[in-house]
Amino acid sequence: MIDGLTQCGKLIARVNELLLAWLPNDETPSELHTAMRYVNENGGKRIRALLVYLLTDALGGTMEAADAPAVAIEYIHAYSLVHDDLPAMDDDAMRRGKPSCHVAFDEATAILVGDACQTLAFECLAKRGSDLSAATRLLMVTCLSELAGARGLIGGQMRDLAATKKTLALPGIQRIHAGKTGAMFRACGEMALLAASVNDASKANHVRSFCESLGLAFQIQDDILDASSSSETLGKTAGKDAKSHKATYVTLLGIDEAQQLAKKTWSRVTESLAHIVTTPHELTGLVDSLQKRRY
Repeated sequence: MIDGLTQCGKLIARVNELLLAWLPNDETPSELHTAMRYVNENGGKRIRALLVYLLTDALGGTMEAADAPAVAIEYIHAYSLVHDDLPAMDDDAMRRGKPSCHVAFDEATAILVGDACQTLAFECLAKRGSDLSAATRLLMVTCLSELAGARGLIGGQMRDLAATKKTLALPGIQRIHAGKTGAMFRACGEMALLAASVNDASKANHVRSFCESLGLAFQIQDDILDASSSSETLGKTAGKDAKSHKATYVTLLGIDEAQQLAKKTWSRVTESLAHIVTTPHELTGLVDSLQKRRY
């Protein structure tokens, strides 16, 4: 079990170490491997990895069982950001406070880096870490491939591109972000349930409700921050959504109504969390910090 309420820093250090240790270390192609290291180096908040670790712990699993899915979800996240920043997608020159991959290297390298990080995620689930049976690994691969694919992350990204310069009603925006952002939060919950070998249907439903609400709250907050914060604070180009005519919660509702929706959604996160942890736990602290985040 995790001891105390100061463990997030240790878990971030743990996943950072594994993220770099499990990258390819062959001598060639050196440009690819250098670029993969560049996008996976410290700088990210590692929210998705923390969710895997802390949910696994709250559900009675071990950190060793959570290692492979925590690293895998971060490789998927890295790949999605690299591709999201490409000129053909959101065309952003800055990520995590430094030049985006295609700016630091070149566009072709960035495409291949994204491809390599994505496939490496499934390699991790298949053979890295410990405390996972072959059957559990297969279920994790199935879960992540579905939620990162056309029915999840990639499908959401495609809907987001198709909605550019269009006015969508709230259900349309929710559908975009249920895939683009929410699917990876749901994957964290599903893999934590597998890592902890949870067979309690009620508990599993609370975890799923928690992750779904958290993904929605996180995205609404992202939209608000994009419209109200600076590039220096965000570590990426601020105001990009409005300039690119993206369909967001802020462009539909305005900041005030978006903030009200965020508040209601965070309440649902807290309600679900109360069914998962009943004693002081770092997961509660993580939710509190995410609710108060400014970048």
